[in-house]
Amino acid sequence: MTAPAPRFTASTQKRLRRLNLATSLPPVVFAAVVLVYMDARVWWHVVVLAPGAVAALVAFERWTANDLARFALPCVVVAGAVWPVGVLVTGSPNAYWGICAVGSLALREVRRRRALAMAGLFGFVAVIGATRLLVQRDDLGGVLGLYVLIPTVLTVVVTALTVAGERFFDLIRELEQTREREAELAVMRERVRFASDLHDIQGHTLHVVKLKIALAQRLLDRDTARAQKELRETYALVSDTIAQTKELAYAQRRLNLTAEVENAKNLFEAAGIRVRVTREAEADARSSELLGQVLRETTTNILRHAQATQVQITLTGAGITIVNDGVTAGTLPELRGLAALRQRVTGDGGELIVEQSDERFLTAAAFPPARAHAAPTASGEDAR
Repeated sequence: MTAPAPRFTASTQKRLRRLNLATSLPPVVFAAVVLVYMDARVWWHVVVLAPGAVAALVAFERWTANDLARFALPCVVVAGAVWPVGVLVTGSPNAYWGICAVGSLALREVRRRRALAMAGLFGFVAVIGATRLLVQRDDLGGVLGLYVLIPTVLTVVVTALTVAGERFFDLIRELEQTREREAELAVMRERVRFASDLHDIQGHTLHVVKLKIALAQRLLDRDTARAQKELRETYALVSDTIAQTKELAYAQRRLNLTAEVENAKNLFEAAGIRVRVTREAEADARSSELLGQVLRETTTNILRHAQATQVQITLTGAGITIVNDGVTAGTLPELRGLAALRQRVTGDGGELIVEQSDERFLTAAAFPPARAHAAPTASGEDAR
């Protein structure tokens, strides 16, 4: 056996594990109990056959936890030992079920010479089943049917379904990786937008500064007053650029909340995340700036730190609430951007709440009613 293929993210693996345990484990347990009951004619038959069923259940449970590699070999050994004992000692045609289930799952961990491993599994089931002829020579047809043909065919079918299921999960994994790349691309687009804003502020200014300094140098000997004027204008221009750059660096430039909502929707949709926006009222101009910054910072955090599948954005006259799922960390992550924004929101008379509950993360910014002067508008929802 070799190292397993790349795993799902923690949140996706947890959801798949719960789904498999809820939908598949009960039928597997029921089948194990029924097969042992059918083949056990005296009490000690249960003692002989039960380990094979238990090995199958353990292998299935560990498979749902993405931890089968450590348990595959012991489960194969136990289930493999039950089949010959069932054939030669207890006369149990269904004792193959353990090695059938464990073997088909264990093949998922085999990355080299898998075809040879499959042939070995099928051959083992068939050959061991045929050894029943050593103790039951008078019924060739019955032995070949019950102990060879049926176990081998069902093992082949179960293995084929398992391999098909593996390819399905590989497809899900590829889709998840694509989603992660799209989320990274969305973050990169946000960085490009920031770089574009920075270029707009500094690029033109630096070019003008260069020209003014060159002009002032030429005027120093001929027109000192004009040269001083050019230098004063250059100084003012540089001071204004420094202020604008500081505002950009601390996300203090005036933001349009409506534009930020639309931008957030586009970023989430590009990352394959479903978005629902509920507008209960329009925030006033002063609140709108800070709320837009909270939304922008929260959008970036979701794309970077969460494995979200859906986001709910609620706008009110007094604030904004963003709720997303797919939280993977057990403790609240350190979000420095929101920590800095909390100080600004608090300093402006508002409150910024960041909470994590189970797999949901809530970010909410609100201002007291005195700051929410906008009249309520018709509520609406834009779901995608």
